[in-house]
Amino acid sequence: MTNIQESSRRPAAPSGQEEFDVLVVGGGLSGLGAALTLVRARRSVLVVDAGHPRNAPAAHAHGYLTRDGVPPLDLLKIGRSEVRGYGGTIIEGEVTSLERPADGGFQVALSDGAGYRARRVLVTTGLADELPDIPGLRERWGRDVVHCPYCFGWEVRDRPLAVLATGPVAAMQALMWRQWSDDVILLRHTAPEPTSEQREQLTARGISVVEGEVVGIEVKDDGITGVRLASGEIVPRGVVVVGPWFAARHGLLDGVGVTVVEHPAGIGEQVKAGPTGLAAPGVYVAGNVTDVTAGVMQSAASGVTAAAAINADLTTEDTARAVAHS
Repeated sequence: MTNIQESSRRPAAPSGQEEFDVLVVGGGLSGLGAALTLVRARRSVLVVDAGHPRNAPAAHAHGYLTRDGVPPLDLLKIGRSEVRGYGGTIIEGEVTSLERPADGGFQVALSDGAGYRARRVLVTTGLADELPDIPGLRERWGRDVVHCPYCFGWEVRDRPLAVLATGPVAAMQALMWRQWSDDVILLRHTAPEPTSEQREQLTARGISVVEGEVVGIEVKDDGITGVRLASGEIVPRGVVVVGPWFAARHGLLDGVGVTVVEHPAGIGEQVKAGPTGLAAPGVYVAGNVTDVTAGVMQSAASGVTAAAAINADLTTEDTARAVAHS
């Protein structure tokens, strides 16, 4: 097999900096899925990964067809190996700036002082889960403090669950989790009072509403045993379900013309993009940075979709250059 970095024939970058067809910022499943597609299309690709995957606290990834139950970091290890097998370049580092030089393309700088050029940029930096400020909650995140029923529901099935209300969709959360356990309560915490219709729905499904602010998590033998209310009451529970604010990591993109919008459900903010991930000229996004509700398979698929669009974009540019010089 011809090495992709030898066959890409990319032009030399100014100042001796290496130039790639595509820079992928973020080495999660969406970034690696895109990189694999692009290197198989014989594009030169650099993936820069800061090494802080969102799902690192989880012991296993679920719902990923043919890889259900595989530890998230193992999935990334396999993906990196596949990308490198086609000649893709993956480095650990943090991209600190992204600029558009006057002569075209993009210029990026890393925290270690390194710099690279790229014709197109794909940002897959994901999101940050902003949890309620309750002592003990963050320490249990991804274990017995969870948010996604499709990621964790089967693993906590039939256990006593508490849904911590943090916004207007809390009642719907509780009704959804009732599919996995018949012992579900809704901790109202500081959220608005459920509507009369929501109360009726919750009662019909056997879900009680517990009043009072939650001020702590009770843990024994490395497992949640209950939640503590401001009144001092301990409500016995084994799992706490939360609805974080999903904050897309878009800081790197703020200077290149992208738009950040609130999710229609009011659960977070994300970068606005078209169906192929195009967020601004030459700038693409994929995964949770543009869809805060995407799971592992959706994130990987969005990376592949963006990669195909990027390759088509580059093909158009390559053809125009060839015509101009013919």
